[in-house]
Amino acid sequence: MFQNLGEMLLLFARVLRAVPFTWRHRHKVFEQFYDIGNASLLMVCTLSLFIGAVVALQTGPVLVDRGLAAALGGIVGVSLCKELAPVMMAILIAGRNGSAMAAEIGSMQVYQEIDALRTLRIDPVHFLVLPRMVALAAALPLLVIISIMVGWFGGALVAAYNDRIAVGFQAFFENLRDVVALEDVVHGLVKSFVFALLVGVICCHQGLATRGGPRGIGRSVTKAVVNSIVLIVISDYILTRLLLS
Repeated sequence: MFQNLGEMLLLFARVLRAVPFTWRHRHKVFEQFYDIGNASLLMVCTLSLFIGAVVALQTGPVLVDRGLAAALGGIVGVSLCKELAPVMMAILIAGRNGSAMAAEIGSMQVYQEIDALRTLRIDPVHFLVLPRMVALAAALPLLVIISIMVGWFGGALVAAYNDRIAVGFQAFFENLRDVVALEDVVHGLVKSFVFALLVGVICCHQGLATRGGPRGIGRSVTKAVVNSIVLIVISDYILTRLLLS
């Protein structure tokens, strides 16, 4: 992974130079955006609902035993905004869409379709990489916002209907409103934007570097997903330190 860091940085620089040409490829951007956003929406809502529910279920009884049940809304709210929603959604998108990107571009590389694009004087970075990265950078923060709201609702459901916790909707959301600030939501959105760029660069680079036929495509997909998850976790720590400071 790290031995290809220079190549990934070079690819990212080429994508940045190509950003002014995004409008030319708007149809491919919208197609990728739909695939990332709309097609992932049900999974995002299901995962987020149960993440919020599990956080409330785990922390609620501990807070109740210490007489701090009223603080449950704030704990669920902040943990989803700043950490759980951006990280889990990034991992979900890396597994679902990042693997597809690596497989699509990798198959084009193996079967010499990318060489055909170059023969036609079509830049593969403009035609293949740019639309995918722009769509990822736009879709993932939106999915994180949806994830946060659905996760809050899941936590509130468990808090209200679990007999051991018994924190009503009103008390839950009043504490959430008092504790969660706009800055917390912005932290999550900043993380999700960076994660989207990481997933896009890693998966597209791995696709372009594919060699060796169908077996090579399988290896590229595996490397793309694993490397994406590893760098998401590492960058999450770095971003948390920077944002907290």
